[in-house]
Amino acid sequence: MRDDPAQALKPAGIDGSGLKGPFAVGEYAEALRARLRDFARVQVFGEVSNLGASATAIYFELRDARGALPCAIWRDDYDRAKVELKNGDQVVLAGGCDYYAGNATSSPSFSFRATGLKLAGEGELLAQIERLRRQLAADGLAGEGRPQAGLLRPSLPHAIGVVTGEGGKARDDVLAGLHRRGWAGRLVWGFAPVQDRHAAPAIARAIQDLASVAEADVIVVARGGGSVMDLMAFSDETLCRTVALLPVPVIASVGHHTDRTLIDDVAAVSCSTPTHAAEAAVRIDCAKARATVLAGARRLDSSGRHALVNRARHLAALSRAPDQHLARQRIWLHQKARELRAASSRQLALRGERTDRHRLVIERKAEAAKQEPEQMLKRGYALVEDGAGALLTSAAAARAAHELSVRFHDDRVRAKIEDE
Repeated sequence: MRDDPAQALKPAGIDGSGLKGPFAVGEYAEALRARLRDFARVQVFGEVSNLGASATAIYFELRDARGALPCAIWRDDYDRAKVELKNGDQVVLAGGCDYYAGNATSSPSFSFRATGLKLAGEGELLAQIERLRRQLAADGLAGEGRPQAGLLRPSLPHAIGVVTGEGGKARDDVLAGLHRRGWAGRLVWGFAPVQDRHAAPAIARAIQDLASVAEADVIVVARGGGSVMDLMAFSDETLCRTVALLPVPVIASVGHHTDRTLIDDVAAVSCSTPTHAAEAAVRIDCAKARATVLAGARRLDSSGRHALVNRARHLAALSRAPDQHLARQRIWLHQKARELRAASSRQLALRGERTDRHRLVIERKAEAAKQEPEQMLKRGYALVEDGAGALLTSAAAARAAHELSVRFHDDRVRAKIEDE
């Protein structure tokens, strides 16, 4: 050990402790620095925050959702990188662990000492997003079979939750879309940051709160446009998995028409603008429906108008689809009843016509049958009948009858059989 005053005054160790030492703190700090500097030198990436500078170095923190590193880069290395850092930048650093041991008047500090620096390009960020997109699809959370797509979205929700930035234009656009629909339900705001390392966890918490506490029927997540880096919070894996497994349908409207974040892949509906998202949340034009009902009410007499208008407003607010369904079924049943009565009348008429034709045919046949014997009698034939009027067709039958009636074409004569 070094020859210093602290070493000469080395105290005794703790009784019963099997640990080595005690060592002077400076000695241990130097050993710790040497051990940390022996760690493998690597490349790391993350978001820059708490950026500061001195005459000799640039200081900042590198963060992501899982952790943070205090970082430093000498001014010469920083100038060679030809990068103008600012808070919020996504960067890649090359370097390794370093430790300043401090002394009696200065504090120790740990840092990741960077020797190389570059901004993370959009191509790299897009590649990360694409890899996560494939993973979410493989897990069944994105694409046509995603859980959110199977959730029932009410046409006229009673409560809508909106997650957006408190001072952003997206908030006004959502309000404009709902106003255009004429919707007058309960609107619950879940304000959250929409761009930085804090955004994704805050958005996920806001969505969960709206689903569980506010009991929203549908949730809109809205943000205006920006670069790939600006919209990275909406491609966060934890946020996307939270949305995918939520039991409430989520409508995503992040960025402009050409932007596509991962939350768009897992949500129930993806819209190009916050206004469009509001219209997707309320699929009925309440203003037109209300106007139609009120126009019909004006045609009624003054005594019933007030009660009908109040009732119509109530029905328009609730938009009771079952009533409309029953009305359609009632009209359908009335139409079927009319068709049945008309068909029955046609069938009865047809059967009456057939009956009349059958009766006429029978009458004609009966008349023809009646005329045929008469014609035979006129040609000289005669009909022999017994006393009861039964026709006799043989001599034996005539002898058995004894008394006969012989019918000619002009009259009858009585006869007796004498030939026994």
